[in-house]
Amino acid sequence: MQFLFLSLDNYIILLSSCEEFNSNHVSLFIRIQSGQARSAELLAERAPLAQFYGGLASWTADRLFGEPGEEENGRIRELQEKDEMSDDEMKWLKKARLFELPRRTYGWMVSHAAVPYAECLRGSRYRVYFSARDRYNRSRTGFFDFDLQHPEKILSISKNPILDLGRLGAFDDSGAMLSWITNYENKKYFYYFGWNLGVTVPFRNAIGLAVFQGGGQTARKVSEGPILDRDIHDPYFVSNPCVLIDGGIWRMWYVSYWYHIRYAESADGINWRRTGIVCIDFITRNEHAISRPCVIKENNGYKMWYSYRGNNYRIGYAESSDGLHWTRKDSEAGIRVSRSGWDSKMIEYPFVFDHQGSRYLLYNGNNYGETGVGLALLA
Repeated sequence: MQFLFLSLDNYIILLSSCEEFNSNHVSLFIRIQSGQARSAELLAERAPLAQFYGGLASWTADRLFGEPGEEENGRIRELQEKDEMSDDEMKWLKKARLFELPRRTYGWMVSHAAVPYAECLRGSRYRVYFSARDRYNRSRTGFFDFDLQHPEKILSISKNPILDLGRLGAFDDSGAMLSWITNYENKKYFYYFGWNLGVTVPFRNAIGLAVFQGGGQTARKVSEGPILDRDIHDPYFVSNPCVLIDGGIWRMWYVSYWYHIRYAESADGINWRRTGIVCIDFITRNEHAISRPCVIKENNGYKMWYSYRGNNYRIGYAESSDGLHWTRKDSEAGIRVSRSGWDSKMIEYPFVFDHQGSRYLLYNGNNYGETGVGLALLA
């Protein structure tokens, strides 16, 4: 195992935190800000390695910077108690595990149904796009159709990916995962995040765009390269875009840097100006990833759902008056893990949509979408 030290101003990273596309990969990082250890976390699936590197992470942080002060520990306990005891404003009623991969699938669709996105086809019939993995853990985007009035029955599943891998060496040669669809002038703009394998880190993320028009079977990529990649504002990666056209301005909320959510603007949806604004950041040192923003403009304000995690993902919620400055209200998200079953360990990657006066939520459960897609209804 190689250790890589990077530094930027008063940040230091020991290796790079990442999502687990490879279950055998162990990733450990320490985040330091203003002389305090912000995170010392381990991602691993093998218990012996977890114990060893977990102990190393804790030892390093404690010896260098001391244990968390009583004030910070009190803050963490306060947030946890508030989350457990709050009378949530929203109440999501879990309707069903909407979809899990059938036993017999296609070669590109062996496991997972991650990052769901719903599109109304007609009436109550919906198409849900998701990312599946092949046996090499490469990700492509497919879809399934269902009737919202009868969610217990899946009507069809795509035989081929609608968004496929890029050519060898391209930014998306190992993954092309749809994150958002924006409709504009009879075209569908498929914003996705692509990834390819790294050497010093497991993989690199960037944001791509494909356009779907007419009766085609696949979305056409506008370029073999990404529309958003690492730069001076985002030195490590970009992913998980959410794009709305608001007052003639294309607005994007995306994941970057330390797995927090940032903001960018565009006049055409292709060329983006990054602001460096952090919309959703960590609350405590126990958090080390925030992902998949889903933004809705409503009543002259903005609402965002997203997933955040320490050990396991949960669904969070925030509000804003301008789309730039947000207040986290995770205790009001209104949905939690189940006591047992497919979503008992984690819930993540939310997508919220409205249909005939009702609001629905799609989300993933345990292990980053391996156990399928859930459907919930706002009470």
